[in-house]
Amino acid sequence: MNRDSRAELYRRLRAANPSPTTELRFSSPFELLVAVVLSAQATDVGVNKAMARLFPVANTPQAILALGEAGLRDFIKTLGLYQTKAKNVIGLCQRLIDLHDGQVPHDREALEALPGVGRKTANVVLNTAFGEPTIAVDTHIFRVANRTGLARGKTVRAVEDRLVRVTPAEYARDAHHWLILHGRYVCKARKPECWRCSVIDLCDHRPKTPAPPDLTPPLA
Repeated sequence: MNRDSRAELYRRLRAANPSPTTELRFSSPFELLVAVVLSAQATDVGVNKAMARLFPVANTPQAILALGEAGLRDFIKTLGLYQTKAKNVIGLCQRLIDLHDGQVPHDREALEALPGVGRKTANVVLNTAFGEPTIAVDTHIFRVANRTGLARGKTVRAVEDRLVRVTPAEYARDAHHWLILHGRYVCKARKPECWRCSVIDLCDHRPKTPAPPDLTPPLA
């Protein structure tokens, strides 16, 4: 995919969704941080349900610490790896209080030093909470970038670095959201829905997936 095609891909994704955002529900950088940590190997829908129970009771580092690890587990036990996640969230809450006055730092190194926070989580927080033009490469973005030819790479970091290099500046702020939503709902892993893809003519993927029989118009 060349430079003009990349720009056109983003232009079309923006036209379809001018103000994209995460599907995780949050009202503060701290709530977002916790939700993203809990989203590993879990759906956004599942995380939102758990957070709808947790956040009215505890949505600050101090309040979650007061619950304790066992108390927190009760709120998130519907999520995969909930025991490890509870331990990490308690640890990051303590670290936020000890080192950052209970506030989520606007700094990659400080974020990645928190328990349970890796580069992808830090990128999500920097982008969604603080407006940084970072791109958090998850399985959806990794697939879309490689499949379409937008930014090929054999590792998550390679794809991230290439996306950062080739994404035009005017689209950098929202690129993460457009690509993840495109991968989640259109460019799916097993059966990409090419027949309803707005960038099908720009995509390098072959062969294109045909529409199911019930969606194919009858011959004239």
